[in-house]
Amino acid sequence: MKVLIIEDERKIADYLCQGLTEQGWTVDVAHDGIDGQHLAVHYDFDVIVLDVMLPGLNGFDILRSLRAVKGTPVIMLTARDGVEDRVRGLREGADDYLVKPFSFIELQARLQALTRRGRAQEQTLLRVGDLAIDLIRRKVTRAGQRIDLTAKEFALLELLARRQGEILSKTAIAELVWDMNFDSNTNVVEVAVKRLRAKVDLPFGTPLLHTIRGMGYTLEERDAS
Repeated sequence: MKVLIIEDERKIADYLCQGLTEQGWTVDVAHDGIDGQHLAVHYDFDVIVLDVMLPGLNGFDILRSLRAVKGTPVIMLTARDGVEDRVRGLREGADDYLVKPFSFIELQARLQALTRRGRAQEQTLLRVGDLAIDLIRRKVTRAGQRIDLTAKEFALLELLARRQGEILSKTAIAELVWDMNFDSNTNVVEVAVKRLRAKVDLPFGTPLLHTIRGMGYTLEERDAS
C-alpha cells in the first residue's frame, strides 16, 4: 500500500514514516502544503494522511484541490479538538479525522479500513484523467464539475472508459451500446460521439475522447506535449 503523509512537524512525520514502513507500507512525505498538494493531485496513493495546519497551504485547501480531480481516501490530523474543525473537514471531503496526540495503532487501523473501502469503491468508479464516472449513482464529473448525460451517452462513455486506451470501431460501439448491426449509411455513432465530446471535452479544453481516423474512437488521457 502507498501512503502520502503531509505533515510539517518533522518528528511526527518521521515517526509515522518509520512505523508504516516497518509495517510494509510505501511512504512519501511532504512537509508543507505546496509540496503536499502537488504530490496528492499529480500522483496516485492508496490513502493520504493530511495535517490541517501547514505552511504554504492548509489542509482544507489541499483537500479541496484533491477532491476536484480524484477521490483518494484522506484522514486528517489536527491539534485542535474542536467540533467545527472536524465537521468542516468532513464536509470538504475528508474520510476520517484524528486529533493529536493519537495512537499509532489506531491510525494504522483507520488507514487499513480506508484502503479497504477505497478498493471496494474502485469497482464502482471509473476514472480517466480528471473525469470520474460513478457507476452506482450514474453520475459523471470532470474536474469536480457535474456533467449531465442521456442514458445512451452514459452507456457510450462507460464503454469507452472501461476499455480506455483501446480503439473501438463504429461497428463494435453500435453493437455494444445500441445492440444493433452497424450500417455504413447510419451516422448514429458519429452523432453520439459528437454530443458526448461537446459535454465531456469542449468545456474543459483538454480532450479525452479521440477520433482515430479510419479506425474508431478511444478515451484516454494524453500527454500535452
